Amino acid sequence: MNDNIAVYSLIALVMVLATVITRFLPFLLFPAGKETPKYILYLGRTLPYATIGLLVVYCLRGLQFLPYPHGLPELISICAITGLHLWKGNSLLSIGAGTILYMALIQGVFR
Repeated sequence: MNDNIAVYSLIALVMVLATVITRFLPFLLFPAGKETPKYILYLGRTLPYATIGLLVVYCLRGLQFLPYPHGLPELISICAITGLHLWKGNSLLSIGAGTILYMALIQGVFR
């Protein structure tokens, strides 16, 4: 029993240290008075778009057009997300409404 407590305590300590390091390391590497390197600025501009693209590909990777419902829930949801985002410009609203629409479509309409 004491061995388990020691192991769990060590795991918790490692998790705390990893969290603290990831929170404070950017402030140590890039202090306020120092200019941010160009590659960090580049990553800050490009990674959000790359992440969204990766998530879209990941979500649609198993999409099958031949069997029913022929990808219609996904297509309808993507069109709704895109239209809502172009209209309102709010990512949280677009993603939330698209998720709700998709779940309603696959659980209620396209059963």
